[in-house]
Amino acid sequence: MNAVAEPLRVMLLVTGLGRGGAETQVVQLALELRGRGCEVCVVSMLEPAAFAGELALGGVPLHSLRMRPGKPGLRGLWRFLHLLQTTKPEVVHAHLFHANLLARLARLISPVPVLISTLHSLAESGRSSSDVRLRDWLYRLTDWLSDRTVSVSEAVEARHVECRAVSSRRSRVIPNGVRAELFVKTPEMRAEVRAELGLQDEFVWLAAGRLMWKKDYATMLLAMAGGVAGTLLIAGKGPDEEALRAQAESLGVRVRFLGLREDIPDLMNACDGFVMSSVVEGLPMVLIEAAMAGLPAVTTNAGGTRDVVRDGETGFVVPVRDAAALRAAMQRLAAMPAEERRRMGEAARCAARERFSISKVASQWEDLYRGCLGEAASRLLP
Repeated sequence: MNAVAEPLRVMLLVTGLGRGGAETQVVQLALELRGRGCEVCVVSMLEPAAFAGELALGGVPLHSLRMRPGKPGLRGLWRFLHLLQTTKPEVVHAHLFHANLLARLARLISPVPVLISTLHSLAESGRSSSDVRLRDWLYRLTDWLSDRTVSVSEAVEARHVECRAVSSRRSRVIPNGVRAELFVKTPEMRAEVRAELGLQDEFVWLAAGRLMWKKDYATMLLAMAGGVAGTLLIAGKGPDEEALRAQAESLGVRVRFLGLREDIPDLMNACDGFVMSSVVEGLPMVLIEAAMAGLPAVTTNAGGTRDVVRDGETGFVVPVRDAAALRAAMQRLAAMPAEERRRMGEAARCAARERFSISKVASQWEDLYRGCLGEAASRLLP
């Protein structure tokens, strides 16, 4: 009889908990692992701004180190070390730059059996290229403290290995995962949401994500201004909102800013196409969600977007910062017969379910956790 594997004790450490792609992935992974019987807790360096209710409902403890943005302090480090001592995780799994660095430094003081770092973007940084170089250097300096550094896409891995921020020997790729059951299309819900938004029979585009430079919504608005059919809905908030609203007004484009939304699956059900104009990405969760919802997408070739959208099959991929190319692809999708668009969306859904369902992704993580624990145990043998 095969022995049943013991439940794992896993701590997921993240820089903060807001409505972002990486943060959503942390929460979905925590809930999936908890459903498999693992002892899981989530630790946020900053005060959580979202997901507390979802984690509590799923029976996942949430801790905050109560750190302040841009102000590292010893109190936060002490709180983290105290949590390590009290919860005694077998695996510490860190997400995003600051959490990755904190976990590595803490391991020098309070060893844990396995430490895994996750890279969620081509460049987890601000606009400054010097900032990128500093972070790459810090990753390189502390790489040996992590048992594995996992990238969410091959593009993310390639960039970090090429600049020697990550050792190829300890590098691995595991994609983001999404709960497929959340994205169910029904004609009734589609009609209800469109009626609530005052939409008629026009083609409706959806874009979703933080209103910031990495998403390059300015190029998207320029593309819309060139005569793309339909209305554009933008769900999200961010530092560029005021400038984008002013740009949209000056261009006279048909766009509505919806702010933060908790009903993205319902919005996707109500829309006809998804559009993304990012210049920097890792493996965008919202693009996977659009595919799960059966939405054909037009996206820029940023990070791992080609892992989700197969050009000409499940949508279209265009160069970054090219409003003309983005416009042409959007016009091409909007002009397709409805049945052809439906087939493209269904192909996107099938491909996403095959590769990006959270159950399959969590299995990869669990295999990695157990493999690293086995390596750690073998190092202790005489």
